[in-house]
Amino acid sequence: MSIVTLLPFIVLIGAMFLMTRSAKKKQQAAAQMRNEMQPGTGVRTIGGMYATVKEIGDETVLLEVAPGVHAVYAKNSIGAVLEDSEYNRIVHGDDEESDTDTVVPDDASSLTEATEAEATETVEDAAPKADLTKKSDAAEAATEGQKDGKTDGETDAK
Repeated sequence: MSIVTLLPFIVLIGAMFLMTRSAKKKQQAAAQMRNEMQPGTGVRTIGGMYATVKEIGDETVLLEVAPGVHAVYAKNSIGAVLEDSEYNRIVHGDDEESDTDTVVPDDASSLTEATEAEATETVEDAAPKADLTKKSDAAEAATEGQKDGKTDGETDAK
């Protein structure tokens, strides 16, 4: 066998090795995060529910999902262990004091008002409005209305 025929197999085995290695690192990081849980910490389950850890067993965790409401979950169902400040911000709506006083407008119109006003001023100042009506048509309509004493839309019907 030549090296050319073995090359695709070597590349495939190398790619599989790299993929399993990164997946294994992610699993180890998740297991370490779950082992760092302590009673009283806030967690988010893989289903997106926020709760407080009450008790930790070998394979299970007792979570308080609401005051007085407890549920038993598998340790593998814990998606993230949250810091106290982040948990309180998400669950209780506590706002952290921000150092910057950035004002964000509710809509984009306030961002474009100044530029639109400048654009209309420059267009109006640049050229006067053009009269697009034909002078001959206007004169014909006036003389026609005077002929029979009626204007457009008037009839003799009563």
